[in-house]
Amino acid sequence: MVSTKLYTAIYAVLFVSATIQVLVEFAGLNYWLAFGVIMVLSAAKAVLVAAYFQHLRFEPRSLTYLVSIGLIAALALTLAASYSLL
Repeated sequence: MVSTKLYTAIYAVLFVSATIQVLVEFAGLNYWLAFGVIMVLSAAKAVLVAAYFQHLRFEPRSLTYLVSIGLIAALALTLAASYSLL
C-alpha cells in the first residue's frame, strides 16, 4: 500500500500547480503562452490524479492503455466539436 506521505506530497504538488495556474492567468502574459503553460500544468495534474488517486499506476498496463484510448477519443471529439464551431 502507498504511504500517506506520498499522497500528501502529491496533494501538495497539485495544490502548488493549481496556484501557479491562477497566477499565470492573472499575470497578463501573452494569450498563447499562458494557454500553453496552463495546458501543460493541467495535463501533469491529470496524470498525477489518474496515476495515484485513481490507482492506475498499480493496475495492469492494459487498463492504463484502455483509459488512454478513452482520453484520446474524448480529446478528438472535443477538437472536432470546437472545429465545427468555427
